[in-house]
Amino acid sequence: MPYVIVVSDNHGLTTELQQIKEHHPDAKAFIHCGDSELEYHAKEMDQFHKVRGNCDFDTAYPEDINISVDHFNIFVTHGHLYQVKTTLMPLSYRAEELGANVICFGHSHIPGVEQVGDRLYLNPGSIRIPRGGTEKTYAKVSWNDENSVKVEFLNLDAHAIPTMTREFLL
Repeated sequence: MPYVIVVSDNHGLTTELQQIKEHHPDAKAFIHCGDSELEYHAKEMDQFHKVRGNCDFDTAYPEDINISVDHFNIFVTHGHLYQVKTTLMPLSYRAEELGANVICFGHSHIPGVEQVGDRLYLNPGSIRIPRGGTEKTYAKVSWNDENSVKVEFLNLDAHAIPTMTREFLL
């Protein structure tokens, strides 16, 4: 099954980003939802579609991006400009404007995935400072031809956390 890897909030960690890329050489895309605290052109950030978080000071990062992977239109932002710690409403308005069906964001450091209508909202958590009693996480989003989407939250050893695996139809 094809898949993308979604990471956020590494706050300066570099080795872990390299390891994540090495664990998933056949990923169709790597997405970083901001707060890397690395320069935009840092080698650890190559291969990533990336956005600027509230702790990123390199202005080369865009605030958000929209990418296509297979039949998915993926909107990526950090989330601080969309009040994601309190509501998904501003984020949902922007996703609707862009026609996005997968929305990736970070900022809260709390992993989670939720389907609202025909849109999937995904926060991969943090690989440095997890919040909410969870371990350090990132996400693997895989799909098949029938629009069945599987979201697995992985630890830094690339092992899925079974209680956090979910499947959706988009």
